Amino acid sequence: MMKTFSSGNCTFSVPAKNSYRMVVLGASRVGKSSIVSRFLNGRFEDQYTPTIEDFHRKVYNIRGDMYQLDILDTSGNHPFPAMRRLSILTGDVFILVFSLDNRESFDEVKRLQKQILEVKSCLKNKTKEAAELPMVICGNKSDHSELCRQVAATEAELLVSGDENCAYFEVSAKKNTNVDEMFYVLFSMAKLPHEMSPALHRKISVQYGDTFHPRPFCMRRVKETDAYGMVSPFARRPSVNSDLKYIKAKVLREGQARERDKCTIQ
Repeated sequence: MMKTFSSGNCTFSVPAKNSYRMVVLGASRVGKSSIVSRFLNGRFEDQYTPTIEDFHRKVYNIRGDMYQLDILDTSGNHPFPAMRRLSILTGDVFILVFSLDNRESFDEVKRLQKQILEVKSCLKNKTKEAAELPMVICGNKSDHSELCRQVAATEAELLVSGDENCAYFEVSAKKNTNVDEMFYVLFSMAKLPHEMSPALHRKISVQYGDTFHPRPFCMRRVKETDAYGMVSPFARRPSVNSDLKYIKAKVLREGQARERDKCTIQ
């Protein structure tokens, strides 16, 4: 199955198996959007603008294969609990952000981690999915003075201990410290191409989108060794109805697969 979408004058087809959603969660004013901005365009905005919910899409051509990464930058106020639950259900990889100088934001991350595990566990009971859940817990604002720190690294590390699919990083979106490394580890845990990390692919703008299309035979050697990433400027979040259909299809698809396995065994 292929997903087709347009960006500017370009139309791309991405295999459904290569389409993923990254969900970024955390309290207000911890720097979620700043981390996303670093990931997408390498910039940091000093001015704070409260996020209701932002949706971004990045498409990759990695050694000739197309990948799509949707990024959901959620609100720290979560005025609609049902929407947050739906975001978690449709997420493939997660970043939970707190501020190292804000104890309450760390407590919120602990609540979020528990909620994600509970929601995903409910879905896995229906689909019999593997238990892997790639997640990074991210302590932002490491550039602030140690005198301002309210969360010790050892305490945060306890949240990821014993789970090979969960990692802890202290980062600074402002100084761009540890941000690339954090994404590299997250994608590695999710078994995604490491070239999806910001520092490991060529960033191109939409006017050069033809780079993503098949090249003549004489250019295939370049295509097969290079990795490109492009932010889609007109991406829109899928509707709630589309997300619900996705979850329903996932449950039905896994259920049908189990039935086929039973028939094969019998």
